[in-house]
Amino acid sequence: MTTNLDQHRANRRAKFTILSFAAIFFTYTFFSFNFNPNIFIPNNKLKSTSPTLVHNPILVLQEEPIIIQQYSKNLDHLIPKNQTLKNNQQLPQFLDIFNSNHEFETRVDEFFKHSCKLRFFMTWIKSSRSSNSNLFGPREFLAMDALFKSNPDGCLIILSNTMDSDHGFQILKPVIDLGFRVQAIEPDYNFLFKNTPAKNWYKRIKNGSRDPGEIPLAQNLSNLIRLVVLYRYGGVYLDTDFIPLNDFNGLRNSIGAQSVDQFGNWTRLNNAVLVFDKKHPLLYRFIEEFASTFDGNRWGFNGPYLVSRVVERGGGKLENKFSVLPPAAFYPVGWGRIGGLFRRPVDRRDRRWVEAKVVKLKEGSYGVHLWNKQSKRLRIEEESIVARLVSEHCVVCSRLTPNF
Repeated sequence: MTTNLDQHRANRRAKFTILSFAAIFFTYTFFSFNFNPNIFIPNNKLKSTSPTLVHNPILVLQEEPIIIQQYSKNLDHLIPKNQTLKNNQQLPQFLDIFNSNHEFETRVDEFFKHSCKLRFFMTWIKSSRSSNSNLFGPREFLAMDALFKSNPDGCLIILSNTMDSDHGFQILKPVIDLGFRVQAIEPDYNFLFKNTPAKNWYKRIKNGSRDPGEIPLAQNLSNLIRLVVLYRYGGVYLDTDFIPLNDFNGLRNSIGAQSVDQFGNWTRLNNAVLVFDKKHPLLYRFIEEFASTFDGNRWGFNGPYLVSRVVERGGGKLENKFSVLPPAAFYPVGWGRIGGLFRRPVDRRDRRWVEAKVVKLKEGSYGVHLWNKQSKRLRIEEESIVARLVSEHCVVCSRLTPNF
């Protein structure tokens, strides 16, 4: 009798142990797979958008790994409720980014008076207390340098509170000395935001009634500035980690898809490259969305996700007024595979592949987004795809070093 009772208790303990282990395993698996933003569907489930997709040991061009969607077609639930700031900790530390240059309008008008085939804009907003460099580094210089190789008749304004300085001018001087037109100008926010929904957002951020969130305010301010400057002047906006490869002159009112599904329909847009006419209605909708749904605690919410949800929700009414370009136009390599562009080929077969891909990029893309968030610590290795593109698309080639 005692033996049977002991055996029964032992069986119960074993079952409890097994159930406990299963519960722990399930909990670990659930949290690992539901809260990791970088989870990919296995490669054997990838569906190519191109019948001629070429696989290679370094990377795959014109195909992005299918990501378990952070972006949903039903995006209304992503819109946050307006929140009044209770403990504004970030704003006092970054208030200097709101310094305004009241000569901005005059200087821009003067700059554009002269011959300018196409207007380009970049932003470089930094706090004096930022841990990152306040001025252009080699990577940013490369983006500007390559722009004038492919668009020599263009004019570039860098909206920046730090590059509009003597030191900033010295960084730009090698390009200016070659006759190219580039100038850094500190923005005037009151002027840029005037008569747009951005004005009220700006007022509330400054007086502390709108929470700037934990994401650096300069990053979100850049997302807004690119919209308002194109709305006011028209032209092309480029991120400083985008390497132009071809002439933009034939583009108008275009935004690029970052990814597409197996049917070629876009699943996510991106705001790293924007081409729009002055006062385009879609730009106004973007600005309106930024001001009304701003969330400073969610990366990408006020940038790529913003343009995606606005176009998905109401862009159809404007579909004859703008174009969505395929990923090959601006984002031929996804952020998850950008590292392959920096690696050197290891054998003759790889070298032939690199050569073919360089040709394909130059012929099929307006440029390459380097996804600096993922690639900023990568060194450009000799004979790599990026090394080839850099050496063939520079006007101040003496400034290029292996340490980019």
